Amino acid sequence: MGQSKVAVVGLGGIGGVAAACLSLSADNEVTVCARRPIDALTFDHKDDSVSIPLRTLTDPQQAEPVDWVLLCTKAQDTASAAPWLSRLCGPETAIAVLQNGIGHTERVAPFVRGAAVLPAIVYYNGERLAPDHIRLRKIVGHDLLVPSGPLADAFTALFEGTPIEVGRSDSFLTLQWRKLLINVIANPVTALTRQRLGVFHRADIQELSLGILREAVSVGRAEGAELAEDEADTILATFLGYPAEAGTSMYFDCIAGRPLEIEALNGAVVAAGRRHGIATPLNGAMLALLNTVSDANAAAFEQP
Repeated sequence: MGQSKVAVVGLGGIGGVAAACLSLSADNEVTVCARRPIDALTFDHKDDSVSIPLRTLTDPQQAEPVDWVLLCTKAQDTASAAPWLSRLCGPETAIAVLQNGIGHTERVAPFVRGAAVLPAIVYYNGERLAPDHIRLRKIVGHDLLVPSGPLADAFTALFEGTPIEVGRSDSFLTLQWRKLLINVIANPVTALTRQRLGVFHRADIQELSLGILREAVSVGRAEGAELAEDEADTILATFLGYPAEAGTSMYFDCIAGRPLEIEALNGAVVAAGRRHGIATPLNGAMLALLNTVSDANAAAFEQP
């Protein structure tokens, strides 16, 4: 059996870790699709640091169909990745969507020419220390989780023998909402306070977080997720066990002055709440505040 041809679209924290780990397996031929060429990626994991050669494309016209595409852009950048997806996706291509939020399949389907879509929940913490330097921090349990099925089996095989552990589940919707619950407090609070996860050891931040979570739990249950009555307390207790020094994608984007992924997180809760007639004032407040920050970042980011 030959190598699996894999393209990773987006070389941020999530995509950088995915590309590095996939490249560690001799069974994969990895191509990275990014804005700038990078010949090698320094990959830090635990106490090890290795340099991994990369094949990088910067022009979608250079791309050809592959066996697997890993879409690792921010959710709001999906449409801008369309030129890549159009060139990379063929009749036999499968695309794994490693993005925050919900509705992965619906978000990418218009751009992938009928390719099979596999939504994925990302649990690992990937920090981009420099354009060519990535750090992997494991959190708890599986690093990636996908819905059970033949496509999941093939995806899992891509990461065999690498630091990334892929799990499969028949309860993907519920687990997707549980990950969203983590994100609706982790990302906005770290971005707005400009502090890493240690900020959640403050009692006032915990009280605010529980309010945000309880709104989101009500919405998730209305959407069909099997969430317990005490889900908010359980999520916060689990969350407090995460490394205090770890950051979030929105924290890193905020520090770097980049636009933020707020619509896929608290925005998804607010939108679903409207569909079900459920009030979400705290998530709405996070949405308004972060949209203001994001708009200012975007304006500055676009200046020459």
